[in-house]
Amino acid sequence: MKKSVFKILNLVAFSIVTLALTNCGSDEPDIIISQPTSPVIENLQSGIMNGNLEESFTLNSNTIYNLNASFIVESGATLTIPAGTRIQAANGGTSVYIAILKGGKIDVQGTSSNPVFMTSASGNPGDWGGLTICGDATTTAGSNAEAEVGGFVYGGSNDEDNSGAINYLIIKGTGAQINADSQYNGVSLYAVGSGTTISNVAVLNGSDDGFEFFGGTVSASNLYLENNEDDSIDWTEGWNGTIENAYISHTISGFSTVFEGDKDNKNPKFNNITAVSSVGGTALQFKKESGGTITGLSLTGYDVSIDMKDGGSLTNVIIDGEVANPLLSYTNTPNVTASDFTWVNSNVSIPTSVLQGAVNDTVTLDASVSYQLNSSYIVQSGGELIIPAGTKIEARDGGTGVYIAVLKGGKIDIQGTADNPVVFSSSEGNPGDWGGLTICGDATTSAGVNAEAEVGGFIYGGTNDADSSGSITYLVIKGTGAQINADSQYNGISFYAVGSGTTLENISVIDGADDGVEFFGGTVSASNIYLENNEDDSVDWTEGWNGTLTDTYISHTIAGFSTAFEGDKDNGNPKFVNLTAISSQGGTALQFKKTSGGTITNIWLEGYDKNIDMKDDGPLTNVIIDGVAASTSADYKTGTKVDVSAWSWKNAGL
Repeated sequence: MKKSVFKILNLVAFSIVTLALTNCGSDEPDIIISQPTSPVIENLQSGIMNGNLEESFTLNSNTIYNLNASFIVESGATLTIPAGTRIQAANGGTSVYIAILKGGKIDVQGTSSNPVFMTSASGNPGDWGGLTICGDATTTAGSNAEAEVGGFVYGGSNDEDNSGAINYLIIKGTGAQINADSQYNGVSLYAVGSGTTISNVAVLNGSDDGFEFFGGTVSASNLYLENNEDDSIDWTEGWNGTIENAYISHTISGFSTVFEGDKDNKNPKFNNITAVSSVGGTALQFKKESGGTITGLSLTGYDVSIDMKDGGSLTNVIIDGEVANPLLSYTNTPNVTASDFTWVNSNVSIPTSVLQGAVNDTVTLDASVSYQLNSSYIVQSGGELIIPAGTKIEARDGGTGVYIAVLKGGKIDIQGTADNPVVFSSSEGNPGDWGGLTICGDATTSAGVNAEAEVGGFIYGGTNDADSSGSITYLVIKGTGAQINADSQYNGISFYAVGSGTTLENISVIDGADDGVEFFGGTVSASNIYLENNEDDSVDWTEGWNGTLTDTYISHTIAGFSTAFEGDKDNGNPKFVNLTAISSQGGTALQFKKTSGGTITNIWLEGYDKNIDMKDDGPLTNVIIDGVAASTSADYKTGTKVDVSAWSWKNAGL
């Protein structure tokens, strides 16, 4: 910036005038004038950032800069930040931030081995105000609009406007609260133009949004967003750029959304988006008429996938070429994972062992890995899921949104042993925490061919009674039975038309809010079944199931359960060999609805108020116990108890 001699003399405190006589043949002295150094530059040279930068300046990568107040880059100036530079923001809330005004530029030159850091000392949410950039691109707010943060002016008509470049930047602890309706974000982009480059940016622990776009045309790639307490990516005012490759993580409850789009729909693009939550929540929310086009979407662990907040048209949101469907979980195999961001200095260990999406081929788990099930994990037709002995899968307490399903034509191979059973459980194992395991087969059922299951709408049933859905040995399941609606719930294991070619041995289902095991038609048999404190029926069957259970032990020690057995509808005459059911809470043991029945040999019932209940007055001759028709007055302590003393595997936990 040029200064006149007279202005310099008036600012003598900031200038030095030196007269020098030379021996170069000139009789006139040279006048050397050094320009004054502004207080902002002097502070920067001392490692302090505050005030308004009116001329371009390059920080020193060997200096830790203390951001103690607002630091504003004025129009015409560029702030250059070399690789490895660290800017430590004071815990000063809304008074501490970095802003690039319309016409100004920022040049963050981080690398994967030396990213630039902007963070408070502790990196706690809300410590400071983050980075705000204002540009001259279009926005529905109009030209020279006033930003909600700082009152900065933004917006114009130059969609190719260039506010600089950002590469390999890590921001922590932002989101200071301005008022009840406004907050600073990690990065706020006000009408920033497409000439601006944004790549490899991580925003962690923000108390508001990670990124928010207020109109503009800027695009960004390779974003890592972790535990931002409002929206990870938020846009409004007709932003129409593109996000390429983003990984979003939520491990703290109470956040708002992965995406929040608002107001006019200018159809921004999102390619390869992975979002993982261990605490449920809403994934993608669109307000008013907002929308966008998304490809390569993978959501895991969210209770709601799509939320059209104000009833906007779903046709505004296109996901992988189709109109968005709130009934879909979008648990697809991710194109972007946390391991793609090795340069991020994250304080949270992001699980790389999350089970998500679809199994289309053969997938073999690793018993040395602790797996997390945050949403649905579905084995498709032609796929096979192999689970070795000792594998543990921890299910999120997410209700009906969390389950494992094996579809018709798919297979599961659980290879547990007595010493190393496989365990599926929520962290606390409380009834109703999650949805359990559902298997669909091609065997016969009175519901017909290609019937629709009450859980998941899965298709089941065919004509192949010898169908195989795989093998399950030594499996312990805890905390299942999530409620779908007033009439339907997930069970510990639901068997839909599963065929006799399937192997089921040594299975324990404990503390389910609904049934332990339920058979919907099919011909599958099982042995060594342990069922403890399942709140509805321990064994339930319907639709003509006609397999055999051998060595079944049922325990009720909590009041309010329904029955040990519930048979319903057509009588396919299933067999039960060696049945023991013991209650310390009274209740009903064996209940048969409509014309259901079965054949039981070697029975021991103990502690129930009622042993036999023909709920709909079906004939007792449908129920044969030890060779004779059932009796409502018999004691049924005539057999030998199933000895489970050696079943040490049955109570295994995570």
